[in-house]
Amino acid sequence: MLIDRCVIEVRSGKGGDGCISFLRDKNTAKGGPDGGNGGRGGSIYFLGKANLNNLYNFRHSRTFIAQDGEKGMKTMRYGHNAEDITIEVPVGTIVTEESTGRVLADIKEEGQKVLVAKGGRGGRGNACFKSSRHRIPRIAENGHPGEKKRLILELKLLADAGLIGFPSVGKSTFLNVVSKANVPTADYPFTTLVPNLGVCYLKDGRSFVLADMPGLIKGAHEGKGLGIQFLRHIERTRILIHLVSMSGERDPYQDYLAINEELKAYDAFLEQRPQIVVASMMDMEGAEDLKKKFDKKLGFESIALSSLTHEGVDKLLKKAIELIEATPEFPIKGVNETTKMKVYDAREIEGKSDYQILRGENGWIIKGEKVERDAALINTTTDEGIVRLIRYLDNIGIEERLQEVGAQDGDKVQIGDFVFDYTT
Repeated sequence: MLIDRCVIEVRSGKGGDGCISFLRDKNTAKGGPDGGNGGRGGSIYFLGKANLNNLYNFRHSRTFIAQDGEKGMKTMRYGHNAEDITIEVPVGTIVTEESTGRVLADIKEEGQKVLVAKGGRGGRGNACFKSSRHRIPRIAENGHPGEKKRLILELKLLADAGLIGFPSVGKSTFLNVVSKANVPTADYPFTTLVPNLGVCYLKDGRSFVLADMPGLIKGAHEGKGLGIQFLRHIERTRILIHLVSMSGERDPYQDYLAINEELKAYDAFLEQRPQIVVASMMDMEGAEDLKKKFDKKLGFESIALSSLTHEGVDKLLKKAIELIEATPEFPIKGVNETTKMKVYDAREIEGKSDYQILRGENGWIIKGEKVERDAALINTTTDEGIVRLIRYLDNIGIEERLQEVGAQDGDKVQIGDFVFDYTT
């Protein structure tokens, strides 16, 4: 069973909380703060593996959770970092964030490793807050939260050329002739249910990867037939080899136009790829006359091909390899030269200090990415921690903003899990 698209959830680990502790030792004249820092939470990576060709492993395992970092301890002992999780995916996998539609990674190479969810940094213990003016700090940081994401994984096969055309035009038979793919063939439509890959070797030693796509029909981009499930696999190809049957059962030129309309309607610039138009099944009766009429409507000569007699096979392979070598790689839908893979940096959230104050059921709620993140790091289990949080809120002008939205004396104000009473 080919599974080439799935949705999974990843959760990186939270950083360990910093420790509040003071040295008590009869052999030490003066103690002092000795709370250690928390450990880093586990991160989640994707690793490209060439020996995988399916997302089948994600059929049942759809949630990946990294461990939290260990809390800091007294006597300046730091918490252990949690182990990272590395998830193996097939080469050719596109990773997209479900909520935003943003592409996080395009895994195109064996061994390519991509960070998709970074573990939280460990919080600082109270020993880090000691200074000449503050010798007995009763405060520590909570660990940074981890990340929780729902990711869409799409496998798009890595092939140099793609075979396209209506069902039963000889695509699978041709792939079997020029490679060792051994694709099942039969005299009924939709024999091919999944994309197949084969390596084509030329007499001069050159080679390329050819993908046989399940037959397209009119309306494939809307979900008709099997095409919509596999059009994505054509996106990585440099060129398309378009087989049009000369068996006489259908109008070759209308089939040619219909397939190109489907490529255009898919909206991934597939119609811009160079195409080699091939008149297949030339061993059928009346094929020569049909080809002449077909070429006249095309305005150029198609390549005559018979997989039965091997007519035109070498000519087609030679033209394909020359066109592949002359054609640059096309960008994947949603991935382009300006797409930036996420680089994790603590400075990334600088400048996002703006926040909103919203009316809630029981009072006011402060919302803002940086404000909530900063507040979550402050340990409010001690009086000094609460004072530090209130001082932070004062510095960012919370009181003035509360006045602007109409907060009254005694109203409840919430930021994250911390709730306090507003006083004028």
